[in-house]
Amino acid sequence: MNKYYTRACNFYYGSYSEKLIKKKLALPLCGNKLISFDKIELITRSSKGTSLKVIGIKNINSIKGAAKKKVKKDIKNITSKRRNFLKNINFSKPSIMGILNLTPDSFSDGGLYNKKSSAEKHIKRLIKSGADIIDVGGESTRPGSKTIPIKTEWRRVEHVIKNFKKKFPKICLSLDTRKSEIIKEGYRYKVNIMNDVSGFEYDPLTLSTLKKMKISKVVHHMQGTPNTMQKNPKYKNVLLDIYDFFEKKINSVDDKMLILDPGIGFGKTLKHNLTLISKISLFHSLGLPILVGSSRKRFISQLSKVNDSKERLGGTLASVLFLLSQGVQMFRVHDVNEIKQGILVFNNILKE
Repeated sequence: MNKYYTRACNFYYGSYSEKLIKKKLALPLCGNKLISFDKIELITRSSKGTSLKVIGIKNINSIKGAAKKKVKKDIKNITSKRRNFLKNINFSKPSIMGILNLTPDSFSDGGLYNKKSSAEKHIKRLIKSGADIIDVGGESTRPGSKTIPIKTEWRRVEHVIKNFKKKFPKICLSLDTRKSEIIKEGYRYKVNIMNDVSGFEYDPLTLSTLKKMKISKVVHHMQGTPNTMQKNPKYKNVLLDIYDFFEKKINSVDDKMLILDPGIGFGKTLKHNLTLISKISLFHSLGLPILVGSSRKRFISQLSKVNDSKERLGGTLASVLFLLSQGVQMFRVHDVNEIKQGILVFNNILKE
């Protein structure tokens, strides 16, 4: 039996995009007239393999049978404006999620912000630089890391989580955890987003816990666990396998307060990461906002080689700007000020 997927492609930007939409020569991406497309890539998957066909939006009616029905449903999702279910976050504009790792062993900044004073200073710095969301984590999920006890994880994040909304009431707070007990505690202190890198698979109680809460959730993809995920990860087709994973999770959670994160670097080779970034627009057909965390990831080092650097700022910014051009709405980053600057300049260039 065939399964069909629709990826928007051939994008236009700024005033030219608006003109094309007005003339009905292109369709808006996620309801944003400043980004439009006039072609789709129809992907057909069967037991025999995968085939691709690029089709202009004017020729969609030439598609036959079940494929046509799926494409029309997907285009409705691709073009629809994303519902703003997060307070003070507009999915029609790019949002920045600033990273606060309260761990001794995170891959990039472990141990830098473990003290209460340094954590608060860093939060203020992230917000001043332009972070719309602060993502707080107390357990490292870098490749090779091991699970820590619930009490240890909560002890690391407790002070920030308990006091965050008192000090920063207008900023979204995200809690990066795989454990249902930590989720419950975070919910008590008005956390806005639950960001579980395991895709709700590590803790068997996580899904049932989240279903009782009216709260935004990140559906994050990871193959394996942090301890095993980089040990020869394999997919039949990384793009379509993750699409199917998202589709399954959306149905199991059964609410619309979801954000999709393909999990760059979480159980992926360099080739997998590049495929996901370059073809990211496929996930717009699921009708939900997309979050990507490419900041300082290893794939940048693999590509830049002798030009690698500790902060990997150039590679991070390059990936963010490409993802922005594909309509991605949210970016999880370490260097908020520099990424904000890049987005502002890039967006103003595209508008012309």
